[in-house]
Amino acid sequence: MVNTDGEGGSESGGGDPMCVDDNANVVVEVGVGVDQGVGSQHDDVGSDRVMEGQAVVSNSADEMGRRGYGDEAETEEATTVHGSKEGTEELLRKVVYREEEAYKLYCDYGHRMGFSIRKGKQSYFTGTKRIRTKDYFCSKEGLKEGEKLTDANFNDPHTRTNCKAMVRFRVNGQGEWKVIRLVSDHNHNLARPEERHLLRSARSLIAGRSSSVEAMLYGGYQAPGALSRITLGSTDVTNNADTSKQDSLPCYSSMARSPAIGNGDLQSLVRHLKSRANEDGMFYWDVQIDRGGRMTNFFWRDGRSRIDFDCFGDVVVFDSTYRLNKHNLICAPFVGVNHHWQSTMYGCALLADESMSSFVWLFKSFLEAMGNRHPRSIFTNQDQVLSKAIEEVFPNTCHRISRWHIQKNAASRLGALNGSKAFNKLFAKCMQGCDSEAEFEETWSEMLSVFKLEDNKWLKKLYKLKQKWCSALNKHIFDGGVEYEPQCDSLSNIFNCIADKLTSLSSIVAAVDKLTEDWHEKEFDEDMRCSQKPPACIIKHSDILNHAAKVYTHRIYKLFETYFLDGCGATKFKELHCEGNNRYQFEMTMQGRGSRVCTVNFDMTTMQLDCSCSKFETMGLLCPHSLKALSIKNVCSIPETYILKRWTKGAKKWVFNPKQYESSYQECMDDEAAYCNHVMCYAYDLVTKSQGHEELRKSLWETLESGEKELEKYLENVTQYALSYAT
Repeated sequence: MVNTDGEGGSESGGGDPMCVDDNANVVVEVGVGVDQGVGSQHDDVGSDRVMEGQAVVSNSADEMGRRGYGDEAETEEATTVHGSKEGTEELLRKVVYREEEAYKLYCDYGHRMGFSIRKGKQSYFTGTKRIRTKDYFCSKEGLKEGEKLTDANFNDPHTRTNCKAMVRFRVNGQGEWKVIRLVSDHNHNLARPEERHLLRSARSLIAGRSSSVEAMLYGGYQAPGALSRITLGSTDVTNNADTSKQDSLPCYSSMARSPAIGNGDLQSLVRHLKSRANEDGMFYWDVQIDRGGRMTNFFWRDGRSRIDFDCFGDVVVFDSTYRLNKHNLICAPFVGVNHHWQSTMYGCALLADESMSSFVWLFKSFLEAMGNRHPRSIFTNQDQVLSKAIEEVFPNTCHRISRWHIQKNAASRLGALNGSKAFNKLFAKCMQGCDSEAEFEETWSEMLSVFKLEDNKWLKKLYKLKQKWCSALNKHIFDGGVEYEPQCDSLSNIFNCIADKLTSLSSIVAAVDKLTEDWHEKEFDEDMRCSQKPPACIIKHSDILNHAAKVYTHRIYKLFETYFLDGCGATKFKELHCEGNNRYQFEMTMQGRGSRVCTVNFDMTTMQLDCSCSKFETMGLLCPHSLKALSIKNVCSIPETYILKRWTKGAKKWVFNPKQYESSYQECMDDEAAYCNHVMCYAYDLVTKSQGHEELRKSLWETLESGEKELEKYLENVTQYALSYAT
């Protein structure tokens, strides 16, 4: 037979070839994985012998190299798996009939276990192109030298660990694909359940979507019983003509809707929103009606989303690409990132169309819901109408086009070029790999010339919008890492799932609300983890790392730590002459990353740092070059100016208790509206934290009662003083 490398095979050759035993029984190798923590107790460790009804258990990766592909005789026998994990039995028992089904089967298994997969080698029947055996590997199989460290893979810089986990399918004469070898041992940590939807090979699987959304899709969604008991009363609806408020809902028989939307569906949606408002005192929702009194668009957000926006609303991602199959409406979420670099929901909309009037109404409603605070940056898909609406409503906000959407559009616009590594490298460099506008122009011209794309209309339009997507032209615009690719893919999976599978409008809103609630819970869990123990520090006695571990959340600390190690361990520097005793200038070059030079200016009197890479301006963390400068001058802590509050463990304290921050506290004392807003947010957070905990609720009640008594006593004294003064 002939061995060939399959699509996505290992760069190191995918390990040594393996085969089934001479009797074509299933061979299963279960070793000691990082996640298992226990060793195999099989007596025949390392043996090539396969006993009927028994699996070969091996801790030796070398055993795989002693086996080769062959034309062994077929048999229907299968072995029993001892010590295998959940899902292994199903994988061994399942019979599929196509290569795509085999790939999906192992993808599903990998998702349940917590690892991503890649396609490996295959063999053919002699003299044919019919597949005889096909291998799939853990994505960390093999070793890959020289992999570039990026913001996206900072927490896992070594993406290949020479992991030997794999599966082999064999095709019989009837076209049946069966597993004949399974190695379930991994030499790396597996993804936790809450992380598995981010696995690359799980993106196309429904199983990779949010568990809460999955429960709604496949567990059968039922509207809360309370909804049926709430009568349809008055609510706020916005008129498209003058944005005035109406006292009652328009007649449902004259709604602007697609034929698929029934009156009952709209009534259920309104009742659901009213119910949420009754349950959550800070819940906000709005409805737009046109001149004919017909409902067109909806927007809603919960109370915690408002608090999240107050803390992290400097960057917003607005995505209007999810169209509901049944209703032909658009599900458009507003999303950001919190201090743990997790997704956070600011609100969501259901839009009848993508017209200028719809977008303008929505953005104005969003601003009203967020106390008229404008974000610093907003990322959207590429749309001319959307861009004009943002210019009108957010004149001081930097509008950026999401690189993730550009890459998705390129797949359909550029055809076969998407498979070219050389093209993708140049295209990616144009988007986020250039240091200056001149370098961008040079790279763009090279890409067009090499691949004969000078007349490509889509690229011409894209070039005209370069200011909105090229990182070299936005070096001083904060983005907070919102374009972290796995996070974008996960969000796309979830909302595509909602748009494709759910039918009633109220169930769609409920699914978004459940997703938001799950994100809140994950944030709370991470807050608890950060408060209970410090992160693991690679260098235990580094003052500046210990300072970072004290102030930053665990996730942000790991990113800071990577920058620090890059700066102090892999950066060459040259100190230049600079006037003044406490002013210094350095030229920094990262080892192994070309000859690119970054210039750092450091004033030790004011502790001001300025680096030409502008990492702090875009991410809010000191870059490796600046950290190197601090190390050279023996500065052992992060200058206070460069600790961005949104990345710290106490990121929300200023919202809940502005007394801790003098400027915010003074604002509350000077402005009644600001005072009311801060007190309501503070109280809302306390109430939310006490939910589900009887002791906390009792303690909160006692605290409120004590505060009420003090207020009453104070007011009584004021009244008595006023009366005595009057007499």
